Amino acid sequence: MKTILIVEDDPAISNLIAELLISQGYQITQAYSGTEAQWVLQHRQPDLILLDLMLPGIQGEAVLALAEQIPVIVVSARCDLDDKVQLLRSGAVDYITKPFEPRELLARIEVQLRPSRMRQEDVLTCGMLTLKPLLRQAFVGKQSVKLTRTETAILKLLMLNPGQVIPKSQMLDQISEDTPDGMENSLKVHISHLRSKLRTISEQEMIESVWGIGFRIHPQS
Repeated sequence: MKTILIVEDDPAISNLIAELLISQGYQITQAYSGTEAQWVLQHRQPDLILLDLMLPGIQGEAVLALAEQIPVIVVSARCDLDDKVQLLRSGAVDYITKPFEPRELLARIEVQLRPSRMRQEDVLTCGMLTLKPLLRQAFVGKQSVKLTRTETAILKLLMLNPGQVIPKSQMLDQISEDTPDGMENSLKVHISHLRSKLRTISEQEMIESVWGIGFRIHPQS
């Protein structure tokens, strides 16, 4: 039985969601503040989190940062596009705006909890570097770093082509399938951030810039 953590400070909304999920066979845990959600995450590992943003104590964005390996669907009355984009880039897997239709919420939950078919890109390795694209995490040994959606798309492309120089134009075209932010003027910024994150766990430069052409990752990285 899948367990879902509901982080919602409004008891009426929390209980409504809880009843809906229980009727579908889910086991639920409820937290009514960010601080309570933090305590729950320190003691148990739910399969999915439904997260409100405007919370007493720790805000929803901080709770999202604590849930590194748990899919998080943000459920919020905030409907600003910039908020949605920022939260998705910060690790949320989905965003649904209040008020919502119960059937839509259930469908979004089912998509995230659906058993994933093992594909080559589910776990990628290149030398000592491992990438889990679905979690947006890179690993060197036990050291890990959280990536944005765009950084994950870039690293996945490079790791699928170890040692090969990927031209900038090809990179932009390929990563556009995985990220909404595949713009030429931001590509260098994303790669700079990615290289910095990888240095924190590998203590070496793993991505090489080939002047005037593009980028590549060393097979022995």
